[in-house]
Amino acid sequence: IFDLNQESGASFNDIVILYRTNRQSRSFEESLRKLNIPYKIYGGLSFYQRKEIKDLLAYFRLTANPHDEEAVKRVINYPKRAIGKTSIENLMISANNYNVSLWEVMSDFDQYPCDINNGTKQKIYDFVTMINSFGAELNKVNAYDLAYRIATSSGILGELILEKEKGPEEVERLQNIEELLAGIQEFVTTSESDEFKSLADFMIDVALLTDADQDKTDERNHVSLMTIHASKGLEFPYVFIVGLEENLFPSQMVLNTRSELEEERRLFYVAVTRAMISCSLSYASSRFIWGQTVSCEPSRFIDEIDPNYLTFDSPPRGTGRSLMNGNFERSFSNGLSRQTGSVPGNLKSLNEINKLPPKNLEGLNLMVGFNVEHERFGKGKITQLEGSGADKKAIIFFPHHGSKTVLLRFANLKVIE
Repeated sequence: IFDLNQESGASFNDIVILYRTNRQSRSFEESLRKLNIPYKIYGGLSFYQRKEIKDLLAYFRLTANPHDEEAVKRVINYPKRAIGKTSIENLMISANNYNVSLWEVMSDFDQYPCDINNGTKQKIYDFVTMINSFGAELNKVNAYDLAYRIATSSGILGELILEKEKGPEEVERLQNIEELLAGIQEFVTTSESDEFKSLADFMIDVALLTDADQDKTDERNHVSLMTIHASKGLEFPYVFIVGLEENLFPSQMVLNTRSELEEERRLFYVAVTRAMISCSLSYASSRFIWGQTVSCEPSRFIDEIDPNYLTFDSPPRGTGRSLMNGNFERSFSNGLSRQTGSVPGNLKSLNEINKLPPKNLEGLNLMVGFNVEHERFGKGKITQLEGSGADKKAIIFFPHHGSKTVLLRFANLKVIE
């Protein structure tokens, strides 16, 4: 995406990243921010703005700084500990009266009396003890190990596991926590050195992501991120479909019947046909799942594509494949995992393909009004021409497929007399 914009002049508005589930946005949001590429999430919230993520991050913040009053108020009664709103308000009143933090009142009711019954005081003491136990390990165990302990000991993970039977929204919330923990493990294990990385280090690293306000995104020029479901009816010149792995796309949750698999296949068709100029497909060779590195297999949908539109041969594990104007190239994709391989020397990047001489020089002499035939879309009429030379594009109306934009040097159109 960076190269498309810098070297090929593509607008960020022309680019979309499509994924099967919302949790997949995390790694792409992080990467785009690190490259200062503006983006906007459509049909959902930015990963770090989702409730369950903000809840767990609040526990992380408390572990590093118990005096973070916003974090205290957010999670003191989540998951529910029977510490009611009135009790929290009385804590705030005492803190104000004694000019101390909430944490100081919660830690010592003898020194800072508060109008709360003894049963609730005991629950608050238990909460304080739990947070202090997390803090005691802040500089002793790595970020992932402590994050996982906080997720389980706080009760957040157990709460979401119990709720996942309620429906897809609850399942997605659990998946988001799984993805956050995977990101923390990636943070710990992909360091170039063996230096110790604490949870506090992770919070510093992620601060720019959590503090950034999505409303500041340039509405006039940004990369779009959305689920494939949300992309129906839309078209983009450059489409990146990510996470094309078995059990992810097609989803593990919809492989019970043939009809469910067919629905996934139709969804894949929807994703690919969002592309006007190029469509890149990628998959991760491995992912972090609940603390384990799990090898991934490419989606069956890649293998089901008509070989006539493929130009690669047996790419090694750890490489992805990209569809460009009906032809596939191979390119390394690290997806949501760290890079575990390198790009073979005979593979061409998207930029290199753009710089290749035209394959169809005659096609560059086409004119508006010409009737043409495309090998995939059939017969159509050229309604508009854009650009010049090797970058010349045509907008063609096909009776059975609607208007399509094609790059003439790759389209291999036949003029119909």
